Amino acid sequence: MMNGFQLGALFLLAGAVALAQEDTTGSVDALKGLSLEQLMNVQVTSVSRTPEALFDAPSAIQLITGADIADSAATSLPEALRLASNLEVAQENSHDWAISARGFDADLANKLLVLIDGRAVYTPLYGGVLWDMQDYLLQDIDRIEVISGPAGTEWGANAVNGVINIDTKSAQDTQGLYVLEAGAGAELEDQSAIRYGGQVAPDVYYRAYAEYTRRDSELLPSGQGTDDSFDVARGGFRVDSTAVTDTTLTLQGDAYRGTEFLAQGDENVEGENVLGRWTRDGADDSQMSLLAYFDRTFLSLPYPASPAAPPYYTGFPASALTDNLDTWDVDFQDRIGSAASNRVVWGASYRYTREIDTDQNLVQFLPEKLDQSLVSGFAEDTAALGPDARITVGTKIEHNDYTGWELEPSLRGQWNVAPRQMLWASVSRAVRTPARYDHDLVLPTGLVNAPPPYQFPTEYLAGSHAFGDETELAYELGYRAEVSSGFTLSVSNFINDYDHLESTAATPTSATYPFALPVVFENGLRAQTYGTEVAADYQIAAWWRLHAGYDYLHERFWNAPGYADTTGGYLQTADPRNQWSARSDVHLGRRVRLFADWRWVAKLRIAPSPTDGMVTDTIPAYQEADARISWQVTPGLELSVVGQNLLHRYHLEYGYSDPTTEEIQRNVFAKAEWRY
Repeated sequence: MMNGFQLGALFLLAGAVALAQEDTTGSVDALKGLSLEQLMNVQVTSVSRTPEALFDAPSAIQLITGADIADSAATSLPEALRLASNLEVAQENSHDWAISARGFDADLANKLLVLIDGRAVYTPLYGGVLWDMQDYLLQDIDRIEVISGPAGTEWGANAVNGVINIDTKSAQDTQGLYVLEAGAGAELEDQSAIRYGGQVAPDVYYRAYAEYTRRDSELLPSGQGTDDSFDVARGGFRVDSTAVTDTTLTLQGDAYRGTEFLAQGDENVEGENVLGRWTRDGADDSQMSLLAYFDRTFLSLPYPASPAAPPYYTGFPASALTDNLDTWDVDFQDRIGSAASNRVVWGASYRYTREIDTDQNLVQFLPEKLDQSLVSGFAEDTAALGPDARITVGTKIEHNDYTGWELEPSLRGQWNVAPRQMLWASVSRAVRTPARYDHDLVLPTGLVNAPPPYQFPTEYLAGSHAFGDETELAYELGYRAEVSSGFTLSVSNFINDYDHLESTAATPTSATYPFALPVVFENGLRAQTYGTEVAADYQIAAWWRLHAGYDYLHERFWNAPGYADTTGGYLQTADPRNQWSARSDVHLGRRVRLFADWRWVAKLRIAPSPTDGMVTDTIPAYQEADARISWQVTPGLELSVVGQNLLHRYHLEYGYSDPTTEEIQRNVFAKAEWRY
């Protein structure tokens, strides 16, 4: 079998041969993507919550454009995030993913904030993102801005190690009819979508879409299939109006229903949201905006019955943990002045959540119903220190119902050391606030009626009402440059100091009890991580672009004075020390395009459970490749063949190296797209 380097070389050789036989002058006009120079000038908003050119943004930021996604092998939002080389993306099974930045990519990763059109897709159940619930019609995504590093000043709690900001296209940019049909692969069995956009009045546009996806089960190490297929239907709409001068109004909404077919029963997910945004442009680059949304999600997790075991155990009946979450959010922002002299951005927001967890036998969250409020405000000032330097200082202050007030300040500076060369540095404080998992979790033991002197506790794992915020103090130094015409390089270095990280402590309930139970959550860990992220883009010709990325991460954990963690910190992280990636996008003449992506991920170390002490498992290093070749048959019809995970029939990306862990299989399928 060809290795990754041989496969990439074959792709590039095919492109060179085809182009050598054809005049490429006319094909340049047909390119759908941006040139590298145009890409560097795209306006991004995630770094300072105000538009600035990607090249000038003083942060470790990468941009995934809609054209990048369309050319890639991605069929879902998590797959599209593989295009950002500063992320860790691991697929667990047909529907679950582990995604993080700069470490802490544990099974319940909780230090990465994700926004879709300004709506936070965060679950207070464990403080992270349920990726099986989060997706979108990829053809309607305008861009994805990926920041690795803290952004608490701008975006608040949980923006600790990074921010993913997903912006969808305006309704004006998605006019007409679009139809997608893909499938017949080993894993992607079917993906069908239809979207229509129109105009209801001058400067008032709309679109509506529906999409259905069915994914087959993955494989066990033996090659045997599993029972975890997944299907989901989703739909939505968007209306944009610029009928009023200097004012933009947006109203949009989405809904989805999905079923994950598991051996222990069906897992059901569903949700709906509606969002409105008002933006008013003023003089001298000033702008005000008001965002409001309502988001409702439902999750039902099945648990099989557990048999009784003599002499003192009682089993639990089959059950399902159901989580109902309603979120109301209002966010106001005002921008005054210009970054060329002095720019001030400030705002305030309020979020209210109601979460109800019911039908709890094996996994319990107490109380069952919880209402919470989050109030925050921020201010950030960017001042010019001359024609080639500027400094940004700001802070966010938040109040949550678990830990009260929190402060997240930052100081960021940039210096244009030469034309098209920028040096930047920052120091920031960020926090991860408690989730229900840390605070309200109870896992019963099923042990009853034990005779004296053994006093068995009522649970073996429990949250703690004393659990507080996890804190981070981050130092960053970066360099971005256009090294030569068509070649850009970005290097980001970081040192992160963490305190009050989640630990697990075994607490005896009596002096005579032979086992140290229950295990409870505490803030007993400290850690330091440091590393380097390198990203390079090379526009070899108008028809050929390359991207390469490398990430190095070193992590060290230790106990805070007076604490002892039962896992030595391994429950916090399952991260590779090294990651390499490369991709090529080639135009094979006027109508044919070839995308190829290769990645290599170093081994992972994972702790099986909080009660297994220092016992760890190792996931072997692996390399994989994806590819897509497309043919623009007519201006409205495009056919493509897509291959995912081409280097192995199946391989392990996350989990435990045992016979019951699912592995991700090779997938080849066809796709047809019509536009009218």
